[in-house]
Amino acid sequence: MSAAVHHPVYTGDDGTLLDVAGAIATEWAALGVRGSFLARNIDTGGQLGFDIEESTPLASVAKVPIALVTLDRIASGDLDPAHPVTVDPGTSSVGPTGLAAFRHPATVAVGDLLLLMLSVSDNAAADALLDLVPVADVDARLRAWGCDGIRVRHRMNHLYECAAGAAGNDFSLALELAVRDERTGRHTIETLDPAHANAGSAAALVGLLQRVWCDEIAGPGATAELRRLMGLQVFTQRLASELRADSLRWSGKTGTFLHLRHEIGVLEADSGDRVAMAALTRAGRRAGLAADIDLAIGVAGREAFEALRG
Repeated sequence: MSAAVHHPVYTGDDGTLLDVAGAIATEWAALGVRGSFLARNIDTGGQLGFDIEESTPLASVAKVPIALVTLDRIASGDLDPAHPVTVDPGTSSVGPTGLAAFRHPATVAVGDLLLLMLSVSDNAAADALLDLVPVADVDARLRAWGCDGIRVRHRMNHLYECAAGAAGNDFSLALELAVRDERTGRHTIETLDPAHANAGSAAALVGLLQRVWCDEIAGPGATAELRRLMGLQVFTQRLASELRADSLRWSGKTGTFLHLRHEIGVLEADSGDRVAMAALTRAGRRAGLAADIDLAIGVAGREAFEALRG
């Protein structure tokens, strides 16, 4: 029996915006990509997208709400950004960047752990922060702020622990399982199940970004620092790839794990336009590298910005 054809639920304030959303969804489908997308002009409220309420495992996009809660603790005086934390590679979280890739213990201040977590998506830095601000506290704070469409349920290293539990040390097998389970809806790897993962919807993530950029959540010191740190992200192969110009400023956070390729962020133009975006994708093929998917995400960002700018 063939898989059921998916029909996206579109969002758009007029026919032109709906057409842009439809073109993006069609392009993604042609690449074998399922997912959700939302772009919103923060100041006019104009928006376009599809499947914006669908909950998706966030991978490293979860580091944005983790950072906001941590920064709120700092702003309230409950946590010192200069507090030193020693991270030992022998017991820390795994990952390809930052402290997670270190071979020797290193002592880093809390404020710089935040920088590493957001600029190079350092898993060890993220989990070191979660030693200070536990997962349950992060999730509870999100509930208190009314961020009901975003859940933080586990540490970053749990992604790898669950993949190893299902596939041993064979990452290619884990990727095969992820793609297979995407078709069947049964999740062998627990952290790819939205009911158990750090998860969120495009609508909830764009809503969070809008509140951060408008200083409508946490304290203004926390939101200002989060904006600054997201502006330092070094990965530019997705939403920012088609939005490179001296007149544009991109602040974002990617998330990548097995078949997941995400990014959220805000584009600010010298013209005054501010567009928040969330692109959450799940590939239907086994590919550790997929430049065509990254490019399609970038094209989506450019087309959405052009359609929504004033």
